[in-house]
Amino acid sequence: MNFPALLLLALAMSTDAFAAAIGKGAAMQKPRFLQALRIGLLFGVIEAITPLIGWFAGSVATKWVSEWDHWIAFVLLLVLGARMIREGLSDDEEEEDANATPQKQSVLMLALTAVATSIDAMAVGVGLAFIDVNILEAALLIGLATTTMVTIGVMVGRVLGHLIGKRAEIIGGVVLIGVGAAILYEHLSRAGG
Repeated sequence: MNFPALLLLALAMSTDAFAAAIGKGAAMQKPRFLQALRIGLLFGVIEAITPLIGWFAGSVATKWVSEWDHWIAFVLLLVLGARMIREGLSDDEEEEDANATPQKQSVLMLALTAVATSIDAMAVGVGLAFIDVNILEAALLIGLATTTMVTIGVMVGRVLGHLIGKRAEIIGGVVLIGVGAAILYEHLSRAGG
């Protein structure tokens, strides 16, 4: 996987955290930059660790599925991308109600939110185990992209609300599907040529 594809993957993986950060920022009263950065770092670290866990689990299974690895990566990214698009198109009234009342965000709740938004990064890590990729570089890019996107999301959350967050999930889902298709195309063109 080349660097531009890794960068797109990292940005796609950060969009669900970005959407959550917009909601958190909307719920906070006038978030300061340092607050937003701390939240961004928390999300970024968790988002960087989960693909490593997934990659390790996928690496263990690689020898049994090496003939199908490109298909597995494609299907995982397709399913995750479709899920992100579906969530971006859904009407989350419960989430809106939960974020309607301003409250101080506890570290535990933020960490749980970060873990919930990083589950897809773990699944992507499993898919990355089946292709030629530097997992440390991928995890670092995912963590940096998430830190940046969450920090920005918290800061603009009060102004932009959930409208941008939902669109970010849709775009992220489309990008994930595109990355999966690129992996499949790259492998099939190498095998055929």
